[in-house]
Amino acid sequence: MLNRFFFLLVTFTFCIYESYSQLKLPRLVRDSMVLQRDVDIKLWGWAGKGQRVNLQFNKKRYQAKAGEDGKWTIMIPAMKAGGPYEITITAGNSITLHDILVGDVWLCSGQSNMVLPMERVKEKYPEEIAQASYPQVRQFFVPMLTNLVEREEDLPTGYWKSATGKDVLQFSATAYFFAKNIYDKYHVPIGLINASVGGTPIEAWMSEETLRQFPPQYSRLQQNKDTAAIGDNNRKAAAYTAALGKKQQENDEGLTAATPWYDSAYQPKGWRSINIPGYWEDQGLKDLDGIVWYRKVVDIPASFTGEPAKLMMGRIVDADHIYINGQLAGNITYQYPPRRYDLKPGTLKPGKNIITIRVVNYQGKGGFVPDKPYYLTDSKDTIDLKGGWQYKVGEVFDAPANPVNAISLQNQPAALFNAMLAPLVGYSIKGMLWYQGESNAGNPGDYERLLPALINDWRCQWQQPQLPFLYVQLPNFMDRQFTPTESNWAIMRSAQLKALSVANTGMAVTIDLGEWNDIHPLNKKDIGYRLALAAQKVAYHENGLVYSGPVYQSCVAEGTSIVLTFTHTGSGLVSNDGGPLQQFAIAGADKKFYWAKATIKNEKVMVWNDAVPAPRYVRYAWADNPAGANLYNREGLPASPFECTVTPTEK
Repeated sequence: MLNRFFFLLVTFTFCIYESYSQLKLPRLVRDSMVLQRDVDIKLWGWAGKGQRVNLQFNKKRYQAKAGEDGKWTIMIPAMKAGGPYEITITAGNSITLHDILVGDVWLCSGQSNMVLPMERVKEKYPEEIAQASYPQVRQFFVPMLTNLVEREEDLPTGYWKSATGKDVLQFSATAYFFAKNIYDKYHVPIGLINASVGGTPIEAWMSEETLRQFPPQYSRLQQNKDTAAIGDNNRKAAAYTAALGKKQQENDEGLTAATPWYDSAYQPKGWRSINIPGYWEDQGLKDLDGIVWYRKVVDIPASFTGEPAKLMMGRIVDADHIYINGQLAGNITYQYPPRRYDLKPGTLKPGKNIITIRVVNYQGKGGFVPDKPYYLTDSKDTIDLKGGWQYKVGEVFDAPANPVNAISLQNQPAALFNAMLAPLVGYSIKGMLWYQGESNAGNPGDYERLLPALINDWRCQWQQPQLPFLYVQLPNFMDRQFTPTESNWAIMRSAQLKALSVANTGMAVTIDLGEWNDIHPLNKKDIGYRLALAAQKVAYHENGLVYSGPVYQSCVAEGTSIVLTFTHTGSGLVSNDGGPLQQFAIAGADKKFYWAKATIKNEKVMVWNDAVPAPRYVRYAWADNPAGANLYNREGLPASPFECTVTPTEK
């Protein structure tokens, strides 16, 4: 018996040792990866303590010895762009990596507009997607992960994919169009490492060391290290949400009626008229948070019924279930994704078809977002679904008693840096792309310090103090204002503009590329192009290139006018629509702004308003949605929004 126990103990110990000594590579280092050209390449991994590691790459051999922690590192001298190569690494066992390219690697990060995949823009760019064949443009998508306490060493999953076939649909649209432009220009392999998460603030992407500069965020970070308390809170919040959802389901008359309202056998009574698109609060249902059902009888020609069809229902705030002839056609649980439902052959029948939509709205205006597509289509014909529908209220939500709110882990300081960026540090890159800011717009005051701190943080992590950092300024969004007004989004754009004072940075201005009714504008092609222009200058050092629109430089008072000077004027300042300059506002010492007249004179802009005889301040495109802003350079790039103050002259 003792001998058997000893045998099992030895076997168990041997298995543990074998597992520990097994050669392991970080998830990022794998088949089809792109390595950075023209710099020393760091490859690393884990093996047994003190174990010898051999690496063969491009007909050369390299060696390393695993340390006390089992970690090893090999530095490979800089290489020119090329490939494909194989890498073989041996330490007890052997791993061979295939189809390795050497080119330029870009870290892409931010929130949902960086996440937004090509699949979401397939209706806007069908030819781009059909023609996408870039086997040397590759993306590694980092899964959404959080760690409130410490830096992770590795990622649990992830693969390099090429921009070909169906794989291109999963590429970040912004990053893809950026990479396509760079590849077409320089013809070197492009690697994109996409570490981005929707709805996240900038502080979630910063390291604990850097957040020491920001007491509120750092204090929150320290509190979050009590993970047991956070877990307990979130379990209670999940239970509360589940109970609330069950209650709402049980109280929805549309589901609990003897014949549910979506059923083909249901006979409607007491339904009223309403329009789609539109919010129900704007059509007689004041301040209603709850569930509203929509219903429409649609005549379908026989040609629709034997073919696949698509139902386009724009965007719905917040959640929906869509039924056709009593059968569920699809549902989405939150407001941002476009409603694009594929219908199988046979879903529609010749003649009268009933479309029923259950819409759930938790706060704010509920219903169907205007200026979005609403129609049924097959490969040949389209049926417009805008106009009159019938509606009935299924349930009105009471204000929740003693709500328990979950703590969103992905929004916590350093949580995404620790889990999604820290494992990437050390992998050589060409530069960084950043598309974020929407989630900080509610409190924009700190962003002027946070963005430069993030840039410095990442450069320090990669030990490259001049690493190119390119970013997207917030686009136009929300309702248009017809008088000068204050705007958090304008303050955010101003903070982003000021980050250009950090060396080796570039900014894509997008105030002409947004959508008033969508925080996720679909024109990612032009955004990618403008980022690529900035890269050509900042990262690829192309002299003489006009890569930016006009950027405010200085202002001076001249009588009752203020004269503005700009950099990046290219071959000249212009009004891009040929009309008078718009979206300039001027104020005196009281800072009461009036719309101003503005004209281009000697490559400067003169601004005035007769109601302001002693002007002190000028703003340009200072609004959530500065529609009509038309100051550009002749190269077609828009001026950035800004505000300026004239220093009063000593008398």
